[in-house]
Amino acid sequence: MAEKEFVDSYLPYLLARASFSISSEFHAQVEAAGFTVSEWRILASLSGVKQRTVGELADIVLAKQPTVTKMVLRMASEELVRRTPCTQDKRQAWVSITPKGKKMVMPLLKKAALHEKKVLATLGASQSHSLKSILQTLIRK
Repeated sequence: MAEKEFVDSYLPYLLARASFSISSEFHAQVEAAGFTVSEWRILASLSGVKQRTVGELADIVLAKQPTVTKMVLRMASEELVRRTPCTQDKRQAWVSITPKGKKMVMPLLKKAALHEKKVLATLGASQSHSLKSILQTLIRK
């Protein structure tokens, strides 16, 4: 019997490989819509909330804060997001999605939901819920 390769059961590799495999298909749709993956993540993370700080966005989009600050400034110049000073802390800024940004991201949100549904179809509802719950637990760790 052949010996299993280390990566075949190494959790970080499996998570990265699954993420790459699942994300690649959808990222092509994001780029076809004229966004970078990071821009998509920013717009998607703002679509369901009033506002977030740049630091919160950096955490969500998996990028460094200076990089996200530059992206937010560029996106604000394109009127996709609005950046307003935080009254409690002058070093921080609030970022919110504009009506134009929301209009542009809504079709992608629908495509993302359909893509997720397709990916999870092989697992079924119970396993899909369990998988998401386990991943959320690992993220909060």
